[in-house]
Amino acid sequence: MLKNILSNRFVVLYIIPFTIGSISVLSFEPFNLTIINFIILPLFFYFMVYINKKTKGFYRKKPYKKNFFIFGLLFGFSFYLSGVSWITNSLTFDDSFKVLIPFALILIPLFLGLFTAFTALLIGPYLKFNLTSVIIFSGSIAFSDYIRAKLFTGFPWNLWAYSTSWSNEILQILNPIGLYSYNLVVITFFTLPVIIFLRINIIKKMLIFLLFFLLILVFYIYGNYEINMNKKLLNNNSQSIFVKVISPNFDLQYGLNSKQIEERFKKLIKYSDPNKDQKTLFIWPEGVFSGYSFDEISVFKKMIINNFSKEHIIVFGANKLDKKTGKFFNSMLVINNNFELIESYNKLKLVPFGEFLPFEKVLNNLGLKKITEGHGSFLKGDKNNILVIDETNILPLICYEIIFTDLVQKSDYNTNLIINISEDGWFGKSIGPDQHFSKSIFRAVENNTFLLRSANKGISAIIDNKGNIIKQLKRNETGSIEFEVPLIKSNKVKNDLIFFLLLITYLSIFLIYRKKNAK
Repeated sequence: MLKNILSNRFVVLYIIPFTIGSISVLSFEPFNLTIINFIILPLFFYFMVYINKKTKGFYRKKPYKKNFFIFGLLFGFSFYLSGVSWITNSLTFDDSFKVLIPFALILIPLFLGLFTAFTALLIGPYLKFNLTSVIIFSGSIAFSDYIRAKLFTGFPWNLWAYSTSWSNEILQILNPIGLYSYNLVVITFFTLPVIIFLRINIIKKMLIFLLFFLLILVFYIYGNYEINMNKKLLNNNSQSIFVKVISPNFDLQYGLNSKQIEERFKKLIKYSDPNKDQKTLFIWPEGVFSGYSFDEISVFKKMIINNFSKEHIIVFGANKLDKKTGKFFNSMLVINNNFELIESYNKLKLVPFGEFLPFEKVLNNLGLKKITEGHGSFLKGDKNNILVIDETNILPLICYEIIFTDLVQKSDYNTNLIINISEDGWFGKSIGPDQHFSKSIFRAVENNTFLLRSANKGISAIIDNKGNIIKQLKRNETGSIEFEVPLIKSNKVKNDLIFFLLLITYLSIFLIYRKKNAK
């Protein structure tokens, strides 16, 4: 029965990769069925070798290499089809975009699937049931993820590492080795069960299993030690800042009028519930003044003046005019109780088609525009600057930017806090907000810094420097959370170097093995 199934080219090249790619979404938030990755990646490897072994029949009809490409493409396509289908929800808020939903649903996963397809094409002909092949497979998948995170604007969503967001002790290794190195280790570990098919004796198989489980144990012990030591550090910390994170749960709407903006201000003030005598940093989310610039909402400044005191600072998202070009930034703004702008950050990582149109003039002539409301394509910020509030260095990340570890890495400053504001209403009722939030945990651990997240229609939270969720407001929950946040200096690593050192190690093992067996 099984032999007959595996002799069917359509099943092996189309049905199997599409199936295992589709169920991979269950390993990520909000499902967290990480254990299925111990099935998915070994099966991916197994069938790549299986296709390679079939020198006759269906699998190696000339040009046979196309079979690896097809297998990789179908796996990648279904991986992203199930994992990022929430993208299409953003096209439902404007009727003019609804016609694009079928194209976005197919073309985006198809494009992203090319990364897997070309990886399979390049390594497929060299894979066998041996340890060297496991090494080259794991290293190649990890490198493909790295390229996906860097190429064009980058899209490091649902790296295999993110399927371990629930394991706080294990995650502590992120700080010394970085995200991409951790992703490489995770992929290797997930692929490990395939060694039962390797042509080595049972003792060697057991030793390999033991080695990797000991490695995970070391990670766990290290993480547990770091978490316990951090508790002592925080207990002895003398510097702190009192924060309130607000989640207003506003509906995502186009074309807000002046009255609606005023009502939003009233609700934000109500949820903030400012104590005029207590020094407080208030954090409002992105998108609450959709389509409006800072200058345009300044007509409501009396509401701020009347309700907040000189002890208060407010951080929120709005558009900011660039007077030189007449265009606008998507910005994180910091104001005092007099509605004076004291700090600002302009978003660096803009969402393609969401916040800017590639080849804007051409696409405008075709009737296309960016998805977000107002002012045409946003300008891109020119530097990853920090916000300085009362001698506190804050690393700002707006919405989509939370998925980019590079923005944390490449900051030239030691920061005391990370603030992430987001409009998650674009995700609708999909799994998008859960996946989006999980990235916040990783950024906090990588930077060894408390992270404050205010997300409209998403998950708002206060996360400590070891990835523990101190307090949170769930999706579509209205209100505020507050906490006396310890101020500690960031401790981040330039992890690209470590990642490439690991890749070189993998490659060296492969080359040594090849040379040894060539003799």
